[in-house]
Amino acid sequence: MLIYHHNTRHVSLLLACVSRFFCLRRTPRFAGEMCGRTACTLAPDEVSRACSYRNRRGERRHPGWREGDADKYRPSYNKSPQSMSPVLLSHRHFDKNAPVDECILASMRWGLVPSWFKENDPSKMQYSTSNCRSENILQKKSYKLCFATKETLLKGQRCVILADGFYEWRRQEKEKQPFFIYFPQTLRSCEEKQDPANDATEPEKTSNEWTGWRLLTMAGLFDCWTPPSGGETLYTYSVITVNASPNLHSIHDRMPAVLAGEEEVRRWLDFGEVKSVDALKLLQSQDILTYHPVSLLVNNSRNNSPECLQPVDLNQKKVPKQTASSKVMMSWLTSGSSKRKESEAWNSQEERDKTDTPNKSTGALQQWLQEANKKPRTQ
Repeated sequence: MLIYHHNTRHVSLLLACVSRFFCLRRTPRFAGEMCGRTACTLAPDEVSRACSYRNRRGERRHPGWREGDADKYRPSYNKSPQSMSPVLLSHRHFDKNAPVDECILASMRWGLVPSWFKENDPSKMQYSTSNCRSENILQKKSYKLCFATKETLLKGQRCVILADGFYEWRRQEKEKQPFFIYFPQTLRSCEEKQDPANDATEPEKTSNEWTGWRLLTMAGLFDCWTPPSGGETLYTYSVITVNASPNLHSIHDRMPAVLAGEEEVRRWLDFGEVKSVDALKLLQSQDILTYHPVSLLVNNSRNNSPECLQPVDLNQKKVPKQTASSKVMMSWLTSGSSKRKESEAWNSQEERDKTDTPNKSTGALQQWLQEANKKPRTQ
């Protein structure tokens, strides 16, 4: 009996520590957990171009995809936990001979599954691990105890989650209003992409230069888990969160730890040069994001169409709000490169009908917009 009591107490303590570290709740989404939905609409080759980086020598590079991972990723307007997302990380994590400052793209499952998890089905995790608080990572009772066998941060398992932006809900009296939050965009970039001449002339010059949507770069931690009974290794991640910046605090009190520029991304990923304690100093609340309200359509993770991103006027929800940021966004949505058109091969009618798999793409942006011109849009 004493042994049983002793073990039960330690199990309870372990679960409490996990809960504190990951800001976990058994309650449904919208009960306080933040950053539970993102959008990433770029095709795999566009993701590579959009997240070019500079190595330690200042040389610009375009990361390639880990073998087979480009096929696992599907663009989506409404990504939820357990879906596959594009993640940028050091190539050294997969190849011990690769330079530590060389980056690679991988498809990882949202919601960290620790390497010590003993079940054969990761969906049996009792708690959601989609987010983790930056201020708790190095606390002994919330991090080192829970991940003593695989100290994710201390082993340099840092990554950058890529997305067009993320959704957050502001509490109101009768309902929660969703917002789409993202980096401010430049109209010039979207106008250049709309020019047909960009795809028709000098393809070699433009193929390596990205002038489209600026991807949001969120700091995260990843781990690799193999089923105890054997099988394919699963790579998963958690988005690190910080206190919300002043301009976002009216929506939610937390936000993803956003890495604002190339140097911050480089230092976060370069675990060989930047130690864990110094890397954590990069995770600060910054007033660098913009946002606009969107339709309640995004509340259901099965809804996966560009209407999820479309700005709305809160006073007249059936009329899109034409602000400067929303004009830039719609300009980008209505563009569409030849590469993106090729990605439409993924979107068979059968895939579009599978509403029970929200992580699959329901269509490229260009395809939807062409269809939208033929029929009224719904909010």
